[in-house]
Amino acid sequence: MLKLFNTLTRRLATFKPLRGKTIGLYTCGPTVYNYAHIGNLRTYVFEDILKRTLLGAGYRIKHVMNITDVGHLTNDSNLGEDKIEAGARREGKSAWNIAKFYTRAFQHDLRALNVLFPDVWCRATAHIKEQIALIKTLERKGYTYLTSDGVYFDTKKFRAYGVLVGKEGLRGLQEGARIEKHPEKRNPTDFALWKLSPSTGTLRQGSGHKRQMEWSSPWGVGFPGWHIECSAMSMKYLGATFDIHCGGIDHIPIHHTNEIAQSEAATGKPFARYWLHGEFLTIDGGRMGKS
Repeated sequence: MLKLFNTLTRRLATFKPLRGKTIGLYTCGPTVYNYAHIGNLRTYVFEDILKRTLLGAGYRIKHVMNITDVGHLTNDSNLGEDKIEAGARREGKSAWNIAKFYTRAFQHDLRALNVLFPDVWCRATAHIKEQIALIKTLERKGYTYLTSDGVYFDTKKFRAYGVLVGKEGLRGLQEGARIEKHPEKRNPTDFALWKLSPSTGTLRQGSGHKRQMEWSSPWGVGFPGWHIECSAMSMKYLGATFDIHCGGIDHIPIHHTNEIAQSEAATGKPFARYWLHGEFLTIDGGRMGKS
């Protein structure tokens, strides 16, 4: 009898898969704009221990991991620059080459740590069609609105918004989102589903440099938001509802909270049944980061 601490319910619970001995597992992968450090890799070691435990217990696993190679902005206000584009400028390379190089570097690190590879690697740039389709579904159901810099999800329309963080956590999230307020957002916690490129939108974004990664969409030329990729890709490979979703604890208040909202708003079904999060690696009492 395997018990897991489920962030969604905030308690230890007996694990019961959806379908017999087969498990759908989605783990949030890296944003490939720089090398991973040991603090980042601690999350993948945690997930590997979980996966090996499940395999040892006789379960069959379909493991999906994303590669974020577009759409992850440098801050959570939806006004920052894409990290891949910033990395390309930093190193004088194309955004595509930056993403390819650091994807390989990350995979090399996993091999060095003897971390089992997922069954499916899915790059955000290879699933633009699925992301646009998901945004169109949300639009059709009345969950979106258009601003001068993109398409946004209206969090007030989704009653269960913030279930992963609880009432106190949601209050803190709302207060934090007000610090750097987007001038056209209806609610502080609303988030971008599709960002218009600087040449298309009228609101100044990031550095103002012309983007290398952009696609046509029903709303104009632009690129997907960070959160929509994980919903679109996890549901493509694992279905509308699947067993386990993992990531670091830093994903709980924004990324995973927004994933739940947009996924369940689109399908009307529960998204992931068990949410497991790895704690930070700390050094001298502080979180280990790139600095």
